[in-house]
Amino acid sequence: MADETSAQAPVPLYGDPFDRAFAQAHEHHMAADFDAACAVYDESLAVAESLEDSPDVRFLRAHLLTDLGTVLLDASDLPGAEDAVDRARALLDGIASAPMGPRGRQLWRETVLRTLIARSDLLRRTGRPDEALACLDEATAQLTGFDDPDGLRGAELGLNRVLLLMDRGEWGTAEEQATLLLSSTAAGAAEAVPRLLSALGVICSSTGRLDAAEDHFARAEDAFRSLGNTGEQQTMLAHRAALAMQRGQLDLAESLFTEASAFFEQQRRFGDLAVCEQARSFLADRRGDATGAHDLMAASLDRFAQLGAAVAAADTMLLGAQQAYDRGDIEEMKRLAQEARDVYQERGILERCAQVDLMLARTLEDNLDRTDHGDHERRSIDTALSLAVPAALALAAARHDFVTAHARSQWLRLADDAMGLAFRLAVRRQDQGLLFELVEHRCAGAALALSPAPGSARSSEGTAPLFPDAAMKTYGNSDEGAPALGGVAAEAAASAGLRVAPPPKVRMSPETGRIALQEFIEAAEHRYRRRIVDEEEVPFWFTDGLTDRPVVQVRLADAGDLFMTWTWAGGARGFGTGRGPAAEVDRAVGELAAALPGSGEGAAGMRRAFASGALTDPIAERRLARTLAEALWPEGLTAQIRQVSERAGRPLIRIQPSPRVAQVPWELLAVDGDVRLVELADVVTTTATSLRRRPPSERPGAPARDTGPVVLVLDPRVPGFRADSPLGSVLGPPGADQELQSLVRARMDAGAVEPALDTPAEAFRRTDLDRDWLSAVLRKGARRLLYVGHVSGAPVDGGQSEDGSLHLCCGPESTGLAAAVRTHRPLSAKDLLLGTLPLRADGEPGGRIWPAPTRVALIGCESGGDLRFAESFGPATAMIHNGAELVTATRWVLPTSFAFHRLAGLSESVRPLSEAVVAVDSAHEHPDPVHRLGRWQREQLDRWRADGRIEHAPLLWAAMTCIVA
Repeated sequence: MADETSAQAPVPLYGDPFDRAFAQAHEHHMAADFDAACAVYDESLAVAESLEDSPDVRFLRAHLLTDLGTVLLDASDLPGAEDAVDRARALLDGIASAPMGPRGRQLWRETVLRTLIARSDLLRRTGRPDEALACLDEATAQLTGFDDPDGLRGAELGLNRVLLLMDRGEWGTAEEQATLLLSSTAAGAAEAVPRLLSALGVICSSTGRLDAAEDHFARAEDAFRSLGNTGEQQTMLAHRAALAMQRGQLDLAESLFTEASAFFEQQRRFGDLAVCEQARSFLADRRGDATGAHDLMAASLDRFAQLGAAVAAADTMLLGAQQAYDRGDIEEMKRLAQEARDVYQERGILERCAQVDLMLARTLEDNLDRTDHGDHERRSIDTALSLAVPAALALAAARHDFVTAHARSQWLRLADDAMGLAFRLAVRRQDQGLLFELVEHRCAGAALALSPAPGSARSSEGTAPLFPDAAMKTYGNSDEGAPALGGVAAEAAASAGLRVAPPPKVRMSPETGRIALQEFIEAAEHRYRRRIVDEEEVPFWFTDGLTDRPVVQVRLADAGDLFMTWTWAGGARGFGTGRGPAAEVDRAVGELAAALPGSGEGAAGMRRAFASGALTDPIAERRLARTLAEALWPEGLTAQIRQVSERAGRPLIRIQPSPRVAQVPWELLAVDGDVRLVELADVVTTTATSLRRRPPSERPGAPARDTGPVVLVLDPRVPGFRADSPLGSVLGPPGADQELQSLVRARMDAGAVEPALDTPAEAFRRTDLDRDWLSAVLRKGARRLLYVGHVSGAPVDGGQSEDGSLHLCCGPESTGLAAAVRTHRPLSAKDLLLGTLPLRADGEPGGRIWPAPTRVALIGCESGGDLRFAESFGPATAMIHNGAELVTATRWVLPTSFAFHRLAGLSESVRPLSEAVVAVDSAHEHPDPVHRLGRWQREQLDRWRADGRIEHAPLLWAAMTCIVA
């Protein structure tokens, strides 16, 4: 489809008949009447060639040939376009040294730029990406001497770089550059806007974000309509058809592709027609029309071959390979797949090489299911694994290219299918060692990247970028005298998500130094030229000296089924693996979710949890505890815990949950009759290894953390919200709760507190506890932070855990990366992590602005909910990143004492939330906070069993968990 045609009307330059001819040809081009446009250019060329030769006449001919080449590109006449562009460039080179005035030189440079852009597009379409990039580099060099007031040529050049990245499968980088280019495109370059929107639509549809793609395509169609470009409006049919096919709306897709095919055939746009035939072949195959699918596939392949579009032809071969396998022609499948892979490999399109390898691995798996391989089965499985695991690793690593966690989360949905295949093959091989390493690697997580954003669209020769990076600074000064971001750059920086880097290597053996999946990682990095892991190594048995008693590290990974590994340390030895079938796990997790107040349900969700939730009914709660244990916890591990406990005392269980089971209250699991896990061991939650706390020596200027005050942020008043509003009071009127006042008095008697207080009541509902105050007290050094207030979690489907926020007393004028809510700006986890790095030339990372004390308590709704995300960068893990060794947080939305009073009829003299706050505070004062909090939970469990009273229901106390690195 046409991607880079300029819709700009021609400027009169030569007088009639040439100016009239340029205008007529432009109108035909905009209406997609390519034959008529070419006829006008051919006639004008004939007239120009009859004129007496001179530099001016040669420039006129070059201009006509450049425009002709652009039309032929849109018409998919690639040989004709190449001839026209080459002839134009030869003429331009021939007059390069001819005397020209300033305007003449400007026109010559512009035409050279257009020939280079057209040639780059031609090279890209014919599968020569390296030559296309070199062409764009040359164009970039020409642009430096070209006056481009409306930015049109610069925008076209940037767009072509985006298209080249898309063809290489570098979706994340392409999206970043297209988004920035779109935001910085001037009004005078409006012709580039719909093409950028169209490119973004293709990027989103190719990476699983169909709603975003539909929005981009709709905006592109509106923009083409406003420009009067009726031809390009028609190309949106094919985009909408592809979206319908991805959504499973096959009848609609068939109808739209058929309509688009008729248009493309009429306009002789055979490249676009071949794409439609490729898609219709797939649809015919889905309908069971093998003959129709084969004929359409052959027609598509033939058209691409005639056009010299090798990569597009390879895509059709890949489709043909799948169809050949479906009809049982294995040899034809292998031939077509290998030919396609050879094309991708030759042209450096390595993401598609991985896709081919995955297809071959899937067909091997399918064949193993269908036929008996006898003595060769092990060899077949090994072959499938050698294809599947490296490809799955490469596709998972591709997410690091994306700027936002949302884009990465959507990409992971595609990549997770490949990882699921790797796990299934390991299960089929009965290779416990491989399963162990797969889990360990998957649980390593992505590392936060705080370094400056990668440069935008730089050339292979290191020339300057075409457009500024999101973080490019202005030359003006802010009030403090430091350069600040300006204009588009500031908006782009504030809206950008977190960048991530590859996970660390997981060292499996201290003796041999073996790295998890070592040979597969090496194969992936060699085959696909993509970095899979960072150079940093971490041992999988790491316990960080948290305890000298027996400890078992349990890690869980989602890969269709739920996979578990466990390893003993601290005087006990042993390891194991487990697997929970997906259906059983999903059913158990679904029952738990039905018992919890949903994060987006508000009061209605809390009302439902009290009225019918399993965590407020003793019988239903016991049933849920057994269901969760049966689905999630291996009996063999329970037996080991009992054995270790009898020999060496109560063990510590360190659980790193997968996102699917992050809300599971592991303490409640009925692992042996009605014996709960918390009765056999202390339980603590761990983060991914990539998020492990940096030692203080790596944090310049880190304050002392073993001494200093206790920082108390107790029910801060959120600007603009009444006490009875959604962001109102969580603890009630100041001074009304004697238990909490006693807590504050105890902290005041024990040592310094912040803020400075004369009476305990002054600690509650303050209006001066904003982010600047918090930064000041934490920079001075604090030994603890106790926060009790509102926490807003991010929607899990959005994938951006860093949008989770604390609600302090910050007004809208506060500097931060979160959007203001009325007259209040929340302090987001993104702020805690990035600080002012995206906003100022002298910006500081969040770890320096808000250095966390050793122990932090975040008692608010779902404050530990970031573990539900594939990338955990919410408030709790942000505190760990900033230096905390232990964070107590909550797994789900907490009921306030007022909710107990109003929804459960509990006496107002009983305040369950206050009791929980006191228990957490006491635990954080204890040398072993995990054990102390666990003891309180066991006491609550005993009361719940004894009397079933609502104030002892696990809806509140089982939400609490300690999180460590």
